[in-house]
Amino acid sequence: MDRNNNILKVGLAQMAPVWLDRDKTLEKVSSFIENAAAKGCELVVFGEALVPGYPFWVERTEGARFNSQVQKEMYAHYVEQGVQIDAGHLDGVCKIAREKKIAVVLGTVERASDRGGHSMYCTLVYINAAGNITHTHRKLMPTYDERLVWSIGDGHGLQVQKLKNFTAGALNCWENWTPLSRATLYGQGEDLHIAIWPGNVRNIENITRFIAEEARSFVISVSGLMRKNDIPTTIPHADLIRANCTEVLADGGSCIAGPDAQWIIEPQANTEGIFTAELDFSKVLEERQNFDPAGHYSRPDVTQLLVNRDRNSIIKFK
Repeated sequence: MDRNNNILKVGLAQMAPVWLDRDKTLEKVSSFIENAAAKGCELVVFGEALVPGYPFWVERTEGARFNSQVQKEMYAHYVEQGVQIDAGHLDGVCKIAREKKIAVVLGTVERASDRGGHSMYCTLVYINAAGNITHTHRKLMPTYDERLVWSIGDGHGLQVQKLKNFTAGALNCWENWTPLSRATLYGQGEDLHIAIWPGNVRNIENITRFIAEEARSFVISVSGLMRKNDIPTTIPHADLIRANCTEVLADGGSCIAGPDAQWIIEPQANTEGIFTAELDFSKVLEERQNFDPAGHYSRPDVTQLLVNRDRNSIIKFK
């Protein structure tokens, strides 16, 4: 193999959003992409739901209280700040990716026009180095209080993309703990697994190394940051949210494990910035010698996985 295609330089963009402000957060994302490109990165990854931000207010403001005016106003603001891909909200990010020739994985909260335009989805967006959105993945099952603001996704985004000699796949947060979602990506040849999270070392450090050992793949985990002082005074009910917050809501934890399950970058806490590493594809082949979960160590004659990759809709036009 051509060694140039074996080596991939990646950047882990650990940042706090301009919380619940789509446009300002996208400006910050763009600056991080430019910074990663300047460092020679060919892929840069951001945390889950970064644009316009994770719904930290829910558990801090009695989010399950039915017909609450507070929750209605917060949700309305969230929808207004949601990412609409077909409205061009990510065009600027795509333009920078194309100009800098860098692939981008970005966590968004999507206001999906193909589902009516009023519900929100935790959507991972993959943008290639040509600046094209190659696929989007809506989180299959929002976790716990996320279900009060995010809708259930579908299997359409369970896809992989080629990146040099690597085959990259990605999942949102606790999806990374679901064996069948991982198996769907493994079966498509994934050897670079990307896991994006809202933040916190405690959620990331064990699962990152576990997936690496299970898959014999490189695993990139990227998280966001969020602190009490990141809550803008301009959003609805800012004082109420602040009054019920700890000083740190998300402490990051971005990291990389190699296909031997050893750390390449250990979890990074409470630091905003871009962490870089060079990944060598030959290490994947070395570790697959004794275990390949979708290849020589699988038994498709005994067990197989059925995956529905249709994009869900309540209507089908004939």
